[in-house]
Amino acid sequence: MKITLLLHNAYAIGGTVRTTLNLAAALADRHEVEIVSMLRHREVPRFTVDPRVRLIPLVDTRVGSEDMADPLFGEPARDFPLTEKRHHQYSRLVDVRAAELLRTTDADVLIGTRPGINVYLALFGPRRALRIAQEHLRHDAHSKRLRAELARHYRTLDAVVTTTEADAAVYRARMPLPGVRVLAVPNIVPAPAGPPSEGTSKVIAAAGRLVRGKRFDLLIEAFSGVAAKHPDWRLRIHGGGAERTQLQGLIDGLGLGGQAELTGPRSPIEAEFAKASIVASASDAESFGMTLVEAMRCGVPVVSTDCPLGPAEIIHDGTNGLLVPRGDGPALTDALLTLIEDPERRRTMAGNARESSHRYDPEPIAERYQLLFEELRATRGRRARERAMARIRARARRLLRRALRR
Repeated sequence: MKITLLLHNAYAIGGTVRTTLNLAAALADRHEVEIVSMLRHREVPRFTVDPRVRLIPLVDTRVGSEDMADPLFGEPARDFPLTEKRHHQYSRLVDVRAAELLRTTDADVLIGTRPGINVYLALFGPRRALRIAQEHLRHDAHSKRLRAELARHYRTLDAVVTTTEADAAVYRARMPLPGVRVLAVPNIVPAPAGPPSEGTSKVIAAAGRLVRGKRFDLLIEAFSGVAAKHPDWRLRIHGGGAERTQLQGLIDGLGLGGQAELTGPRSPIEAEFAKASIVASASDAESFGMTLVEAMRCGVPVVSTDCPLGPAEIIHDGTNGLLVPRGDGPALTDALLTLIEDPERRRTMAGNARESSHRYDPEPIAERYQLLFEELRATRGRRARERAMARIRARARRLLRRALRR
């Protein structure tokens, strides 16, 4: 079977890029797999691509490329949704190339990995292929206008896959999709290449884009309470982003210059987590919580805000990590101190974290996709009838409303 995964930019750094490459490698054990990257901005990808996986860039945005000289490159996209936050990065040239690729593909399974690309899938993907929309962002992270547009397109697909059960439940409740299988399959997080953390370093690590929603400001403030009691502990925040200057100012203002550090992006991040004894997250929202699982794979217990939607499905509070209320800095400080001041509990949690992280091994996740493919093929007729009946009922409701208004 041939499987094609459609990605925004396989040459960039990001959680969706990592998990898509991981899934492609796992599926390549059984199938012919290719990744289509809508955009390409550099010569080689930043992450390693499994040599069995074919990588196909559609539009080259490197300075001096032939694509940049194409008149369509300067025209805004018309098929990619205007309400999608990446719309400004898309051009009419991407629209045209995506449509051509999807109309002529011989793939048996097509998997989109972001809302706008899933719209391409609905518009141009052949009906003979299984068409699956992955959602790496939460339902509620989309604007109301985008959700309305997605509902119109998603109801023509075969499946919508979220990363958490909680988000799948939200889609079922708020975006009814007759004949479309809506389910959760978590991201693959492979075992790290290096040894696990020894749990002896006095380091708290965190990682992610330095943006407001990740609440690194809250983490730094919480760490100031830790530093007051344990000045020999350090906080290392790995990642880059728009909030770097503000966060550095907060560190300096709290007098943490020698104890808290913004290191910039690190890849692979597991090497940094293995140097830590605790990994922390203060996010306001997480669609999944990739860094939490990556830390657990390194044998590091995690402290996280109990934010929507991923952490509560990853962390068993008090067993492999600790959950604290979202936005509660004092509770975050107390949780960090709990693990710092109880090394035995920290070691126990570290072992539990590593053990429970096997849920995200490549093999079981790839098997879940394999079962999904088989189920979707077996239920095609029934799901088509569900769609048809839903259209008939909707038309009947419209006619009834029209009649009542007369």
